[in-house]
Amino acid sequence: MLFVIERYSLPEMSEVWSEPAKLENWKQVEVLALEAWEKLGKVPSGVAGAARDARCPTPEEVAQREETTDHDLAAFVDLLGDNAGPDAAGWVHYGLTSSDVLDTAGGKQLARAAALLVDETARLFSVVRTMASQHRSSFMIGRTHGIWAEPTTFGLKLAGWAFELSRDHRRLSQAREAVAVGKISGAVGTYAQVPHEVERHVCEAMGLAIEPAATQVTARDRHAQYLQAVALTGASIERFATEIRHLQRSEVAEVREGFKKGQKGSSAMPHKRNPILSERMTGMARLLRGYAQVGLENVALWHERDISHSSAERVVLPDASIILHYMLVKFRSLLENLVVDADRMRQNLDGTRGLVFSQAVLLALVEDGLSRDKAYRIVQRNAMRAWDGESDLRDLLGTDDEVSLTPADLSACFDLDAIDDTISPVFERLEAVSLDQPDQTAAS
Repeated sequence: MLFVIERYSLPEMSEVWSEPAKLENWKQVEVLALEAWEKLGKVPSGVAGAARDARCPTPEEVAQREETTDHDLAAFVDLLGDNAGPDAAGWVHYGLTSSDVLDTAGGKQLARAAALLVDETARLFSVVRTMASQHRSSFMIGRTHGIWAEPTTFGLKLAGWAFELSRDHRRLSQAREAVAVGKISGAVGTYAQVPHEVERHVCEAMGLAIEPAATQVTARDRHAQYLQAVALTGASIERFATEIRHLQRSEVAEVREGFKKGQKGSSAMPHKRNPILSERMTGMARLLRGYAQVGLENVALWHERDISHSSAERVVLPDASIILHYMLVKFRSLLENLVVDADRMRQNLDGTRGLVFSQAVLLALVEDGLSRDKAYRIVQRNAMRAWDGESDLRDLLGTDDEVSLTPADLSACFDLDAIDDTISPVFERLEAVSLDQPDQTAAS
């Protein structure tokens, strides 16, 4: 049973964490272990085949048997043995402890989940990189503290998102490698009751690495790393979504989420077009951060193991995976349908009365021979007059007796086209990014 509500679950990831899929993974571990035992001559020939051909117990059957055993894996083993027949029943789970099955099957689940997240992050990266190129010259106001700062472009903003997603992709790929492990080493990891050959056979067949020194469980720093990577990717999407929410505000109106025919923004106000998907991304990222905290607290277990982590993992691992998968897919759709109003961006930029070019003028005055403080005071004085609506900054500076710049030099300070040249290296670096490479996000 999944904990995430159906509203936020997509089929591909939900299937990974479904109860039938989990039980099939348990069965695979049991069957592969029997295959290895047969090769070693420890169990009778045909036992593995009988277990393989046996019907996998259903979630309902396991739940019913668990009412007696009070142990879900033990209930599963009993039922699988019954279904395998009397000659095989006694050998099912031979030499194993519960965590051999749970953690190895869990490693396969996590590997599959992480692979889906890696793939969806790559798809989102591709969309963002393409949009960045398309809007490289869509000039807009750059804002700091929510206040006009300097001109930028929407493409440059998106380029930053793309680089961040490339880092998320790398973190998720590394997390997949970390969690794609299994262990078949017995009750406290000593191999006293199960030889290394059994572990090697099971893990190789399931596409998993071997925990090099297990206790009774695989190390939980691996799961914490996975949940941290998931939470960081969610935080990235939250950052992007927060920006969209600000840019969609009525007073700004530079971008807006798509609005399909028949959609309603408010039950009360027919005019409303709200950034609902972006807001949803923000809320879901909060859940992921909470799950990451649980992952950290699950690292420290008593001695070779306890089960304080178990109940929490049953919730946080599937939920975190399902939520981030949903976020990646939905945010990609949001961007593919995003309405970008480049004309409005330019109108807003022009509406700053030239204030966003103040630093360019400051530096030009310093280059012209003024001290930095004097140049700053001249520009600031005129900027305050522009803030008050007296006139545009360029006109005010042009009539200021303390400004010795030529009209051409002053006009050059207000030239947007120069920005297109200065940001070129960013886009060259972005085009060079390959998600198959370890790290290409740093400037060369």
